[in-house]
Amino acid sequence: MTRQITRFEGTPEAFTLCLNPLASKTATWTAAQDAILSAAGLSAARATISGWPGYAETPLVPLPALAQSIGVAEIHFKDEGSRFGLGSFKALGGAYAEARLLQAQLSETLGRAVEMSEVTGRAHPEIVAGITVCCATDGNHGRSVAWGAQSFGCACVIFIHATVSEARKSAIAAYGAEVRRCAGNYDDSVREAQDTATRKGWFVVSDTSYPGYMEVPRDVMQGYELMAAEAIDALDTPPTHIFLQTGVGGMAAAVTAHVVRKFGPDRPTIVLCDPDKSACVLATVQAGAPTAVEGDLDTLMAGLACGEVSALAWEILKDHGDAVIAVTDAQAIAAMKWLAYPRPTDAALVAGESAVAGLAGLAVAMKDPEARAMLGLDATSRVLLFGTEGDTDTALYADLVGASGDAIRQRAR
Repeated sequence: MTRQITRFEGTPEAFTLCLNPLASKTATWTAAQDAILSAAGLSAARATISGWPGYAETPLVPLPALAQSIGVAEIHFKDEGSRFGLGSFKALGGAYAEARLLQAQLSETLGRAVEMSEVTGRAHPEIVAGITVCCATDGNHGRSVAWGAQSFGCACVIFIHATVSEARKSAIAAYGAEVRRCAGNYDDSVREAQDTATRKGWFVVSDTSYPGYMEVPRDVMQGYELMAAEAIDALDTPPTHIFLQTGVGGMAAAVTAHVVRKFGPDRPTIVLCDPDKSACVLATVQAGAPTAVEGDLDTLMAGLACGEVSALAWEILKDHGDAVIAVTDAQAIAAMKWLAYPRPTDAALVAGESAVAGLAGLAVAMKDPEARAMLGLDATSRVLLFGTEGDTDTALYADLVGASGDAIRQRAR
């Protein structure tokens, strides 16, 4: 039976915290999990991605004043806003999986093993131009896939659902992709992308997995793991806790996989953070098996507005994701403002609405004695957070924070 607390239902301060009874720090890293995310896979992803023009490790920013205010010893924030000029960590996954897919298709067409350098160097433009990739997106993943298609020379069609903003649509189209708006929510757009690809012979590059579709999402997650490796390598002392926003769970699973393989039973406590209006990871932990949530999933945290957990992500998170906490849009906005208008000594940071559920989860947990006890949080805790996007919707960011991302960045200099 799950151990759970729910506070202040129906208010901006509401949250639900649920421990995962399936998870344990002594759980072994299984062969099935290593077939999803592995040290060898990370090495291959690092070798490829680090060779792309514009690659640079994103900063890991200490926030001592925020840590003192919240009540922990340390907070480090991995700021992904500058990643490849795309504004989010997604370039590590979508574009990498796309390159791997093109490598496989070229190898099949040419009847020989094609090197990754041939893909990134556009050695076979006539063949690649005849390949169409597609995906469904809330915004950032589609931008990554569109950027990769433009970089590698293939055609690209991106499916967005009803509530994706026009600004995010335009940002995707700027990379030359055709953008199609669908009725329904994110999960509906996933199905439409797959159905269209099946009819037309296109290739889906999705960040979520489902029965019959596993290989590409595995590569997406393997690319994400590079972000985790950069962060852990930059720390002098390992974190005691990592708070991770979820969505379908691919990013959270990638970070979790890295620390489980690296630290074993000494790994940090992993806390997964859902928007309360699309809390599919919470529902899954409560049920002990993948469980969908339905409806319009109308959360401000658009990049996390997902109703179904990725099957591959759950294979990892079920054993190693210790708890899940559901937070409100109001808590996310507050976290954005804490970063944009920091206390003295901390750097000002631009983090979009889908980048701060981890910080919001930490903050609400630290305010509640029972939640602190359940998660083992105290004044000695060292917390790692991943700021997975910057102001990828610039108008929305300015409206929520009260200043543009550019103004915040200028003030930070």
